[in-house]
Amino acid sequence: MSTDDLDALALLNDPVRRSLYEAVAAGGGDVGRGEAAEAAGVSRTLAGHHLDKLVEAGLLESGFRAPAKKGPGSGRPAKVYRRSRGERSVSLPPRDYVTLASVLADVVDLLGAEEQAEKAARGAGERIGARHAGEPVERVLGERGYEPYEEDGLLRLRNCPFHVLATDQPLLVCSMNLALCQGLLRGLGEDPARARLDARPGECCVALSKTNED
Repeated sequence: MSTDDLDALALLNDPVRRSLYEAVAAGGGDVGRGEAAEAAGVSRTLAGHHLDKLVEAGLLESGFRAPAKKGPGSGRPAKVYRRSRGERSVSLPPRDYVTLASVLADVVDLLGAEEQAEKAARGAGERIGARHAGEPVERVLGERGYEPYEEDGLLRLRNCPFHVLATDQPLLVCSMNLALCQGLLRGLGEDPARARLDARPGECCVALSKTNED
């Protein structure tokens, strides 16, 4: 944990900044100042001030969207915001679970124990699901950081909770993630076949169909 992490996350203690950050994160891409302001219920001017503070802290990134109309009178490019690709975490005292998880992933790879790892992940998912039996899967996934949202009849997952590991060991981590989600569905009493691999850039590799027939 660094001082920068603490300072950055402390900004989110302000309810306006937190609302704006959540609005940008929920947008899943480039979000304009006006869109974020409307979602947070504040003026564009106030939103711009707080959004730029979040950019300075590294929680958001900014860029410009070209105007839809080209040529004279088209106006200036609009400033847009997106969630930062970096990660911030706070642990007191500092812990380093990512390094240990990376070592364990390497061990699985060296031993060729991918099937056993998937089995363990599936079992872990079932235990998680059993603890939340009767709850909507969207809520359970949301509480675990997946940020589910609906699109075209699918329940997609905007965030990968295992992003750092997935970058280093994509095949292993994505297969374990799928097994975990399938186990979670089974633990909830739902069809595990709803979960399948359907990777999209910047999102979790798993998506869920509404029913097994979809």
